[in-house]
Amino acid sequence: MVGRIGMLYYRLMQRRPLLAFALAAPALARGANAQPARVLRVVAPWEIGGLDPARSGYVFQRMQIAETLVGTDERGALVPSLARGWRLLDDRVTWRIALRAGATFHDGTPVTAAAVAESLRRARGGPGPLAQVPIEGIAAEAGEVVLRTARPFLSLPAFLAHSSTVILAPAAYDAGGAVRAIIGTGPYRLTDLLAPQRLDAERFAGWWGVAPAIERVSYLAVTRGETRAAMAEAGQAEIVTTLAPETVARLRRNARLSVEVVPIPRTRAVKLNASLPMFADVRTRRAFSLAIDRAGIATALLRSPESAATQLFPPGLGDWYDADLPPLRRDLAEARRLLDEAGWRPGPDGIRAKDGKTFRATLRTFSDRPELPGVATAMQAQLREAGIDLQVAVMNSGEIPAGHRDGTLEAALFARNFSLVPDPIGTLLQDFGPQGGDWGAMGWSDPALVAAMERLTAEPDPATQTQLRRRIAAILQAELPVIPVAWYDYPVAFSRRVAGGSVDPLELSYRIAGMRWAD
Repeated sequence: MVGRIGMLYYRLMQRRPLLAFALAAPALARGANAQPARVLRVVAPWEIGGLDPARSGYVFQRMQIAETLVGTDERGALVPSLARGWRLLDDRVTWRIALRAGATFHDGTPVTAAAVAESLRRARGGPGPLAQVPIEGIAAEAGEVVLRTARPFLSLPAFLAHSSTVILAPAAYDAGGAVRAIIGTGPYRLTDLLAPQRLDAERFAGWWGVAPAIERVSYLAVTRGETRAAMAEAGQAEIVTTLAPETVARLRRNARLSVEVVPIPRTRAVKLNASLPMFADVRTRRAFSLAIDRAGIATALLRSPESAATQLFPPGLGDWYDADLPPLRRDLAEARRLLDEAGWRPGPDGIRAKDGKTFRATLRTFSDRPELPGVATAMQAQLREAGIDLQVAVMNSGEIPAGHRDGTLEAALFARNFSLVPDPIGTLLQDFGPQGGDWGAMGWSDPALVAAMERLTAEPDPATQTQLRRRIAAILQAELPVIPVAWYDYPVAFSRRVAGGSVDPLELSYRIAGMRWAD
C-alpha cells in the first residue's frame, strides 16, 4: 500500500504545473504544437532541508544545478570544475585560484572573482568542512580568488569540492546573508522547488561545458527503500539510488533496468557516547565491538560477505587502509572477559550491571538507508549474548546529530562517507577533533590523534603522509570511539530508457549531464 501511495504521489507531482521559483529563469518557450521534453527523474532517500548549501548543497551538487570550484575524475583525483586551475605559492599558505573564462550564473550575471570570494566567505562561516580549514583571508585579486591560511594546509583544494562550498550568485543571498534562491552555474538550473520532497530543473544554455543531451530533470525524495524499488520496477524513475540489498537481485531480473553496485568509501558504524559510564572505559567499547558478528551481518543481511569491516577505512581508500592492522573480529569470550574486568557483572537475567547501573543503552538509527534497522536488530541480539541490553529506536536521521548536540544520544548506527571531501582528512577533522563531531566521536578526544591529523594537512612528503594515515587508523582501531560494522556497496538502478549512466563512487554527482535518452 505504501509503495502504491508513493507512486501515486509521484505521478500527481509529475503532472502538477510548475511553480515559478524566485529568480529562476522561465522555461524555454515552445511552439503551441510542440511536445514537452521528457523528464529524467531521480529518486533518492534524502530530503531537501532548505536552500542553505550547508544543509542541502549535496542535492543541488548531485543534480548538477550548483557547482564547486573543484571536482573529481573517475578515479577520485581532484580536477578543475568552475575553477580553471589553482596553485600554491612559495610561502605555502597562499592559494591562487583561476576561474573559467566566460562562466555565468543562471541569472545571466558573470562569475567574477569577487562573487566567488563572497560565496566562499559565506561557506566559511557555516557549519561545513571549510570551517575546519585555518583560513585567514578570502579575497579577489587581479581576477583570481586568493585564499590565505594561518599555516600550511595542503588539503585545501579537496575541501573546495564539498557541496557546502557550491558557488552561488550574489542575487542568491538576501540582505542578511541568508540564501533566498539557488542561482548556480551548473548545466541545469532550478525551475521549481517544493522542499523537502522535490525539485525540477532544466538545461542551462549558458553553461561553460558541453550542452547536456537531456533537457529536463527532476528529483524526488522517497524515504522508504521498498517504495523506491517499486518505483524503479514500475518505470516511475530513470535513476533510483540507495536500494536495499534484498531488492537488488530482484531488480536485476527486470529487463527494463540496469543495476550497478559499486563499492564506495562509506562505512556503517556505531558511535558511542563515551561520556557515559558504560562507554567511558575503552574496555567496554572493545567488548561492544567484539560482540558484533560482522561476517554474519554482511552475509545474511547485506548480501555482501566482503563488506564485513575489519577496520574503519575500506580497502578502496588507498593507504588509509592498513592491511597490517589487527582486524576487528567477533570473540564473545573476550568480550565477556573485558566486561568482567571493567566491573560489569551479569545479573539474574544475564544483563550486566555495575554500581547499581544496568548496561542498557538506546541505539538510534534511521530507515533512509533501508538496511540499517535490520543491522541494528541483529546487533541487538548479538550484544545481548555479552550481557549488553541495546534498545533500538528507528528515527529521523536528524535525531543523531541533534542528540549529539544536546547530549541525549547514547549510541547510533549510521553510514559515514569519507569522500564528500575527496580526502578523508576532511571528514576526520569534523568527526575526531577536540570537540568530536555530529557523526563522529562523542565525549572522547585524543591529543595524539589531533596532532597527527593537523600534521598530515601540512605534510608534503608522501612516505610521511602514509605513516601519519596509518597512525590515525591505528589510534581509532585501538580506542574505538566509533565502531566499524560494515563497508558499503552502493546500488543504483538505471532505466534502460536512458544511456550513459554511471555511478560516482564519491557520491558528488548523479552525472546526468553525460546521459542521453536511449529510445
